[in-house]
Amino acid sequence: MISHICIGVNDFRRAFTFYSAVMAELGHVLKFCDAEKPWAAWMAPCAPRPLFVIGQPHDGGTASAGNGQMVALLAERRDTVDQIYQFAMANGATDEGAPGLRPHYHADYYGAYFRDADGNKVCICCHHPESLSPL
Repeated sequence: MISHICIGVNDFRRAFTFYSAVMAELGHVLKFCDAEKPWAAWMAPCAPRPLFVIGQPHDGGTASAGNGQMVALLAERRDTVDQIYQFAMANGATDEGAPGLRPHYHADYYGAYFRDADGNKVCICCHHPESLSPL
């Protein structure tokens, strides 16, 4: 259904460092990085799509976050959600919802929400019961 998701960033180097750590924790690999353009994308190691792309806006304007827009990234384990949230908080993100169960979505939904340094809202979530989270 989804080919790629692209979020706008204003400081590419800062964003690349931040998202490189997040994607590594989720097990994703860098597909490309062109600091001259500047843009970069990550993918799951087993599939070429979907891509998660960061970059400065094509029109040369300032990147801004959309009201009501959010990117949700899957984690296989609840402790991965916790680790990424803690990393994000320690590296300039702002809290939009600490890690925890959100039973109003479904009984096993465990998620955390933050905004990156450019204001993009990101969710890291796990849909597995804790006892069934892959090791």
